[in-house]
Amino acid sequence: MAIDPGAFTARLILERPVETPDGQGGVLRGFETLATLWARIEPVSALLRETAGAERATVTHRIRLRRRDDIIGGMRFRKGMRLFAIRVARDPDETGRYTLCDCEEDRP
Repeated sequence: MAIDPGAFTARLILERPVETPDGQGGVLRGFETLATLWARIEPVSALLRETAGAERATVTHRIRLRRRDDIIGGMRFRKGMRLFAIRVARDPDETGRYTLCDCEEDRP
């Protein structure tokens, strides 16, 4: 699989989920920045659905970046106001050079 590193033109922020105590026995769930990196975003498919009388679109993407061993499902990428939830990350050609993430983006 030939991947052109020059195609990594999207500047993304990698975020991981964190939980902090809310002082009442529960937790507040949020995200914290882990890294800023260059990647390539490729739209794959879109699904339009109706939820509570409003239409929402879920767009799936493949996000390619240089190899990282710390990416797991549940993390997300941020690009401005856009959020890409990472479902799975893998080595696309098993050479240890790149990471390919299957992601979903919800759009109103």
